Amino acid sequence: MILKDKIYGLVLSGGKSTRMGQDKGLLSYHGIPQREYLYEMLSSVCDKTFMSIRKEQTSEISTGFNVIIDKDEYKGPYNGLLSAYKEHPDVAWLVLACDLPLMNVTSLKELIASRNTKRNPLSTAFALKENPLPEPLCAIWEPEALKQSVTYLEAGNGSCPRKYLINSDVELVFPTNEHVLLNANSVEDYEKALEKIAVS
Repeated sequence: MILKDKIYGLVLSGGKSTRMGQDKGLLSYHGIPQREYLYEMLSSVCDKTFMSIRKEQTSEISTGFNVIIDKDEYKGPYNGLLSAYKEHPDVAWLVLACDLPLMNVTSLKELIASRNTKRNPLSTAFALKENPLPEPLCAIWEPEALKQSVTYLEAGNGSCPRKYLINSDVELVFPTNEHVLLNANSVEDYEKALEKIAVS
């Protein structure tokens, strides 16, 4: 049974952060590690929240957090996404990547409020007006989208979740505060984000 009203939160924190040079989930923008900050934020708007991690990260996580260990069946972000789907295949997942330091609860509520369960799109994703492409790692993935993603990957269509969403039925949401979609993937991005936080 698909639990249409249930939304679980997922913090994708199992990446190698090669461009940043250090674990993006451990960077502090708000006084605590970013993965914990996003986890707490998702917990305030989702029915249940999990942190997606690699097996070797297990010892770093305190017992107060629900975790899903990557099953290493897929490449890139799909590794964490589909590991979560296989653990709980009947719920929608609100997914956040660790490289979104300016994300806030107000914007997450905006995304959730735009979820159109009557039309039943496969995903509800944030996008920028000047570049209206779905942000797959700041999106609500319905169970059917993740089910179809397995078939999509097995058919050899590549491992990019954005490409999957571009070719699927997606509800695009343009956040009132577009700064929440700032991606911090390098040291320069990190410093830029800190500057914006300091003046906000």
